[in-house]
Amino acid sequence: MKRIVYVLLFLASINISSGLNPGPKPGYRLIQKPGFVQSKNYYLLTLFQQIPAVKELLSKDQILTAILKNKLSAIGSASKNCQTNPFCITEKMKFSALEISEIGARLKALYSPENSLGKLINEHLIPSGTYILFQKLPPADLLLKAWEQDANGINFTIGVYAEGKKANYPLIDSTGFHVQSKNYNQFVGDLNTALFEECKKTTLFFLPSMTASLWLLELNEREQAADFEPMVSTVNKAAFEKIKTIQWKNYSYTLILIPGSGPDDTKVPLSAEGMLRCRVAALRYFEGLAPFLVVSGGNVHPYKTKYNEAFEMRKFLIEKLKVPASAVILEPHARHTTTNMRNTVRLIFRYGMPYEKPCITSTSKSQSLYIQELNLDKRCEKELNHVPYRKGKRLSETEAEFYPVIDALHINPLEPLDP
Repeated sequence: MKRIVYVLLFLASINISSGLNPGPKPGYRLIQKPGFVQSKNYYLLTLFQQIPAVKELLSKDQILTAILKNKLSAIGSASKNCQTNPFCITEKMKFSALEISEIGARLKALYSPENSLGKLINEHLIPSGTYILFQKLPPADLLLKAWEQDANGINFTIGVYAEGKKANYPLIDSTGFHVQSKNYNQFVGDLNTALFEECKKTTLFFLPSMTASLWLLELNEREQAADFEPMVSTVNKAAFEKIKTIQWKNYSYTLILIPGSGPDDTKVPLSAEGMLRCRVAALRYFEGLAPFLVVSGGNVHPYKTKYNEAFEMRKFLIEKLKVPASAVILEPHARHTTTNMRNTVRLIFRYGMPYEKPCITSTSKSQSLYIQELNLDKRCEKELNHVPYRKGKRLSETEAEFYPVIDALHINPLEPLDP
């Protein structure tokens, strides 16, 4: 018995002395500068930019500086060298496979547990949970994988929103540009010129490509990742404050999730199906099953709608069904059922709600069946590389239990509108 105790103490001492971090911290505050679209999509690069010691280390490195110089040269001469081929120009904005490889190797070489990159991993990357699927890797490999994810995410966004490549959901998320039109080459040339002027004095190797991706989201009116942010001080302020006062033992469930259902008409703010889902979920709320309703859904259907599913459901619940505003939590970014689940789990963690208690989905019979008994988990694995929830009991035709899974914190680089 003593031997077992000694072994356990030894293993614990290894973890402490090596500085291993146990995982995401509920109290961690995400860095949101210079903007939510950037920080949500490219959190590692945001940390590179916002932590002074890291910024200085990367800006002064000769190898990274040489890569940046070559990138700026390629962008600066692209309009001339590419002539009438807009996709030749946009390709220069992306990271090449060689650049991704060389930068990754250099970041690993620069990493030390004692330097600013080591602190970045221990104080931000791991506690944030934003790259949690890589967390079991050695720190230098975690840094590498996070870099590769951000770089590939940038390339994906440029591909979709500058080159017209297929988005994950083309009917709702594709580019608004007519990339085959005669005038498109001139537009891309103007974009390239502006990009070079913006970035020509930068000292950070990733800024030209990241700036291109962020501008393209802006130019396509696709900055929905920033909608309603910062929610804890705006639309969710009352609910966020109420969370601190809840006696959770008095409730069987943490919350009731209502997934959105978009209308077919651009002039209709809330679909009839969305209203019905709200009505049934409100009944469960007034029965006292949970202290909060979460309404989840972005500006999804139809294409480029101006109406937000979650906001319109929240309005309906408060104004029509008389649910207290402090009991309704807005989740206005999800674009499909997979992220209705994932984003709700993220809010549970970020807002300090109980992570061990079950929650409820309250929705249409068909969607409830899809979530609980059909293929949503397989779709999550395919599109998110993880399943952000664990199934519980079925309660009725329209309600079922689920439990949060911490992997939901991982950024999805291929969904720039809701990463």
